[in-house]
Amino acid sequence: MIKQYRQVYLFEDLFICLYFLIKQEMIGGNESCTAGPIPMSYLTCLTYVLGEWTGVEHIEDYLSYAVYLLWVLFPLAVVFLLPGVLVILFYVSILLLHIYKRKNELKEAYSNDFWDGAKQMLATLWDGHGRIWHGYELHGAENIPEGPGLIVFYHGATPADYVYFMARLLIQRKRYCHVVADHFVFRLPGFKILLDVHGVMHGPKEECVTALKKGCLIAIAPGGVREALFSDEMYTIIWGNRKGFAQVAIDAKVPIIPMFTQNVREGIRTLGGIKIFRSLYERIRLPVVPMYGGFPVKLRTFIGEPIPYEPNITAEELTAKTKAALQALIEKHQKIPGNIFRALMERFQTQKKED
Repeated sequence: MIKQYRQVYLFEDLFICLYFLIKQEMIGGNESCTAGPIPMSYLTCLTYVLGEWTGVEHIEDYLSYAVYLLWVLFPLAVVFLLPGVLVILFYVSILLLHIYKRKNELKEAYSNDFWDGAKQMLATLWDGHGRIWHGYELHGAENIPEGPGLIVFYHGATPADYVYFMARLLIQRKRYCHVVADHFVFRLPGFKILLDVHGVMHGPKEECVTALKKGCLIAIAPGGVREALFSDEMYTIIWGNRKGFAQVAIDAKVPIIPMFTQNVREGIRTLGGIKIFRSLYERIRLPVVPMYGGFPVKLRTFIGEPIPYEPNITAEELTAKTKAALQALIEKHQKIPGNIFRALMERFQTQKKED
């Protein structure tokens, strides 16, 4: 019973010390409290009460060490938390779509372009983020044909650069670009409305060919999640034996347009160089590799010249031709190896890099 009363009094002393410590910080006073027979400052009082409560001697040494560790590890925590901003933006986009649908339920039944306003709204949101955080620029948009076409791009650690491109293209040229996504994206909680509104495709060849024949513009990253997670600052293209996109372009008789975003791997990087993560991905096929960064590096997307349709070309030949065109864009516009500090400094360059 005596022990219980002692704990109660220690709790009271603890809260009193916290109250006066906060009050002292707010008013800038030099008051003191009494936790025991000796008057002391409120910070010392708080340390004393914690020591009595926990029974740990010299607790101030442990607290000092904890504060030191917090100070040292804070920048590390920030670089792992910043990529979460993109996830938050995706869910903000989903929330806005639900609000938009709720406010326009009657219009949905009578309009074929129900989601046009929502697409413009989200394009403005993402374009604003790209401008503010990355100084995003789009070069070579004139290389995108008026009719259908297949855009083939290098996949960074996240698809943020593609989202910026899609938003800028919609705002500037009123063109919408569909994208082929990995299967796991369709299992993300809450993403269904976002994927449906933007016409994100699973990627069967027949579906892509049909969309292209209808005049759509489609984007695909043949490297997919594997390239996103396991490429590095050397900007290695990781396609393996994938050539389905080339067969799609041949069947639909459309040009292929290569696309690359400068510094895309400096914005967010992955720990894909650790072998255990590669083995784990190959086993479960889920993007479980940790990411870090979210740095406000300069991002510039470059659209290369179209590779026209040739009736007698094979899928293997077109794949090799596309890969060479994309590699040429990387070599022309990206300093290798990529450097985060250099990419940050490019934000302050006033003269644009030549296309």
